[in-house]
Amino acid sequence: MDVRIEESWKRVLAREFEKPYFVGLTDFVRNAYRTGTVYPPPGKIFAAFDRTPFDRVKVVILGQDPYHEPGQAQGLCFYVPPEVKDPPSLVNIAKELGHRPDLLSWTDQGVLLLNATLTVEAHRAGSHQGKGWEVFTDAVIRALAEEREHLVFILWGSYAQKKGAFIDRRRHCVIESAHPSPLSAYRGFFGSQPFDKANAYLQSHNQSPIAW
Repeated sequence: MDVRIEESWKRVLAREFEKPYFVGLTDFVRNAYRTGTVYPPPGKIFAAFDRTPFDRVKVVILGQDPYHEPGQAQGLCFYVPPEVKDPPSLVNIAKELGHRPDLLSWTDQGVLLLNATLTVEAHRAGSHQGKGWEVFTDAVIRALAEEREHLVFILWGSYAQKKGAFIDRRRHCVIESAHPSPLSAYRGFFGSQPFDKANAYLQSHNQSPIAW
């Protein structure tokens, strides 16, 4: 199957695109866009991959679903365009950092902003869960964990932590805390210093830090 995705990812994930679950997922997604309102815009489903090629990934931040309101979802977890009001989780990420981050600049520096599910129906959080995206993004994480060395995986909340449970902590740095959502940010996200910890690990392995 010819999937429009950045070439290095296309090479790494080539076998995934031929599996029956992905063929079924593609049929589901095409029909969803044809019959309803789905986010992100179809050309941005694989934006995280297009902005951060496989060989340039240094840090993975794992989200769950795309935002499901107009203008928000752009194919990058936690990111919204400047003209869109910051969602609560992004507000809390900014509080932990001490400034509003430029997430696009993160992607240019090797931060993969990966959602577990890459599409969602308008106004219906979680509506495209269980359709195959989670299998696909598991394969993405597995490819990074097995084929690369000394990456940082930032896993916020129990969902992300379960999804990244198989990552070898001897080969990579796994940073876990509560999710930045207002429901949990005060239960372990604030003060967890994920960005400082990520940079300390990168520098300890002779990699340049991220300008968060």
